[in-house]
Amino acid sequence: METTAKFIIDGKTYEFPIVTGTEGERAIDISNFRRLTGLVTLDPGYANTGSCKSSITYLNGEKGMLWYRGIPVDQLAEHSTFVETSYLLINGRLPTRPQLNRFSVMLNDNSLVHEDMRAFFTNFPRGAHPMGILSSMINALREFYPELPERSEDEEINLRFARILSKVRTMAAMSYRISRGHKVCYPRHDLSYCANFLNMMFDSPVNPYVIDEELVQALNVFWILHADHEQNCSTAAVRLVGSARVNLYAAISAGICALWGPLHGGANQAVVEMLQNIHDSGGDPAPFIARAKDRNDPFRLMGFGHRIYRTYDPRAVILQKMCSKVLRKVRRKDPLLDIAEKLREIATKDSYFIDHSLYPNVDFYSGIILRAIGIPLNMFTVMFAIGRLPGWISQWKESMDDPDWKLHRPHQVYTGPKEQAYISIDER
Repeated sequence: METTAKFIIDGKTYEFPIVTGTEGERAIDISNFRRLTGLVTLDPGYANTGSCKSSITYLNGEKGMLWYRGIPVDQLAEHSTFVETSYLLINGRLPTRPQLNRFSVMLNDNSLVHEDMRAFFTNFPRGAHPMGILSSMINALREFYPELPERSEDEEINLRFARILSKVRTMAAMSYRISRGHKVCYPRHDLSYCANFLNMMFDSPVNPYVIDEELVQALNVFWILHADHEQNCSTAAVRLVGSARVNLYAAISAGICALWGPLHGGANQAVVEMLQNIHDSGGDPAPFIARAKDRNDPFRLMGFGHRIYRTYDPRAVILQKMCSKVLRKVRRKDPLLDIAEKLREIATKDSYFIDHSLYPNVDFYSGIILRAIGIPLNMFTVMFAIGRLPGWISQWKESMDDPDWKLHRPHQVYTGPKEQAYISIDER
């Protein structure tokens, strides 16, 4: 097997090493390409560019595989919790029982939010999107919880990780309650991470929220499946911003802003909006499927296919089963959920969708699950962000510890005008 790749440029041959990953994926190391050749590579969207080496997540789109630290995600979804999976991603190994207990205690101890921060929540304009609020509040955390010099670096870093994981969940529930004019519900020490979130969202003095373990499990699985996904848009943003050696809060805030986009974290919200459009048009998905198959129509069916997975999305397989359990549990009459089932059934049998690998993806099922649990539409992307936090944290940590760290600074191919003289304003 070749260990170098040869480039012939202007008759001169250059050799660059080939790097092989754990699972046999190969890459050409072009870190010295510009220095040796005077050229840069051009790769719009970075679809063919590896920005780093990472030991966190393995993704194989052709085989439909997703691992966290070597453990298949379906095993974690079946046996683990979101808190345990977070520990795995951040620390690189599954915790022992004492380690998991200590980590859970840290999350519990840091679940409250500084009371002065409530003024920020109440003064955002009505109608402000929760993702914009969350991004701002994450940045504000650093000022409310500054680093203390008496702590060791490891203590400070671990506290910061626990603080973000725990407080973001609390802040998300707070923003929802305040937006509805309801009294803030504080976290309880006797509830698990996921149960606490649902209770903070929906508990009421006049209608106490009853914890349902099946819905708690569904939320655990939802967050586990969203915990990391290699170098996607938001994770790449966290690494890029973090490469400037900014603090963790600023890097996470950048990730939230990237996730906000409708082509990334907003896709599950777009699925429900599409289902609503189908409902408002009479409830028959067939015309929408016909439009999706028409090359001259820009319409797209949201929640089908994936840029990376070419056979199936392993997360969608897990969520499909969980979706059925949740819908049976809530027994909720919802016309959008009925339309989603019709759409899934038609699309999974249609030869066009089969031939083009347009299967229901993770966003299709996650949107349905969140709606069934009772999560409001404008909170869908926030739910994604909470789940992705351990991945962002672990990716930031890995990049900070990378001995080959460099400030991210891509080049460009300039296509503007050639040099021209300045013309005074009176002569233009």
